[in-house]
Amino acid sequence: MTGRASTWIDHALFWQIYPLGFVGAEHSAISDDQVRHRLDHIVDWLDYAVQLGASGLLLGPIFASSTHGYDTIDYFRIDPRLGNEAGFEELVAEARRRGLHVVLDGVFNHVGRDFPAFRAALAKGANSPEAAWFCPLQGTDSSGEPAFATFEGHPGLITLNHDNPEVSEYVIRVMDHWLDRGISGWRLDAAYAMPRRFWATVLAKVKSRHPHAYVFGEVIHGDYAAFVRESGVDAVTQYELWKAIWSALNDRNLFELAWALDRHNRYLETFAPLTFVGNHDVTRLASKLDDERHIAHALAILLTVGGTPCIYAGDEQAFRGIKEHRAGGDDAIRPAFPASAEDLPSDGWSIYRLHQDLIGLRRRHSWLVRACTRIVHLKSRHMVMKLEADGKSLAVALNLDDREAILPAPGAWGLLAGSVSISDAGTSSACAKVPAHGWGVLSLSEGE
Repeated sequence: MTGRASTWIDHALFWQIYPLGFVGAEHSAISDDQVRHRLDHIVDWLDYAVQLGASGLLLGPIFASSTHGYDTIDYFRIDPRLGNEAGFEELVAEARRRGLHVVLDGVFNHVGRDFPAFRAALAKGANSPEAAWFCPLQGTDSSGEPAFATFEGHPGLITLNHDNPEVSEYVIRVMDHWLDRGISGWRLDAAYAMPRRFWATVLAKVKSRHPHAYVFGEVIHGDYAAFVRESGVDAVTQYELWKAIWSALNDRNLFELAWALDRHNRYLETFAPLTFVGNHDVTRLASKLDDERHIAHALAILLTVGGTPCIYAGDEQAFRGIKEHRAGGDDAIRPAFPASAEDLPSDGWSIYRLHQDLIGLRRRHSWLVRACTRIVHLKSRHMVMKLEADGKSLAVALNLDDREAILPAPGAWGLLAGSVSISDAGTSSACAKVPAHGWGVLSLSEGE
């Protein structure tokens, strides 16, 4: 398998934070002389992340921006709503002291309207050197200013001209700057909207200086493997599997999941996808599922299939929140966190412990990062799948029915997680008795 960053990522599991929401920051920019030192609030939660089982901290936008972080003003400056560079260096140091690798969100497809080069382009005109950083259009925009291409029609997100060598050199400088300061990698926001040749050029230089950096791209649709090969990223986001998990569980149609897992196997021949059942851009898993009993099924799938798993902060406590397509529509899925874990609602801790159990299982079976899935038994509401890599294997049994199911589980020896009983253990005729809406992770070797 190609496209790997270094050995640390083979054992990684990320806890993802959207910093501006997490610390309860203002919704709009503040001046530099009003710096709010809030990054220590994230430091206060690092032990919680480690106890969960995380080995990586994936941070959303932290650079100076006008509003939500994706309208960047200055890539070399920490957003004053979060703190300053000294506070960030302390965060990285505290994370590394706990064995957590820090990965940042790189928003390099577009900038905010207050990005200095864009303000200069507006002032100097479409023929200015600054305007060459962007993509001028004919006429004016809705505000009466000269029109430039925007990201998916959002007037506050101005698309960069990725054919301009000055832009690629600027992005290289930004990525190197923060890698030099101790981060371990980058998430490339909206990577799907950018030319793959741009990333091939940029990452060749960044990787030559930082060969162990992990870089993955946000890609939603399309040929994931081709994107990895042509861009030089280590991985992309596995949105196909995310959709298949919640959709198959809601529809009680595990054929959809089996189809997605077959495609997932083919991706694993090239790279290990970044896998997830929730993130900062989508409705929370506990709100997305029609039956909250199936949160456990979603986690059992996420934490056994191949790839690099990522848990969005709050999902491990079954936070609720629905994304809405309107101004402020992300607020419900990006809430502020309390001062400490002791202040969390009591009803989420059983889900936290379930995360701990399944993350612990995965850490004990680190070969799962490369595991391919073979379907042993499949019906709309029943599935037994076998995970295999490096001569090792285990099985997962799922039951979405309202009745107990007896499912074939050849070779099953014992139960690693879940609530399943096994008959004829260790034989080719072994079966798993799975309770209604139950699940289990099964060992396929004696004594495990």
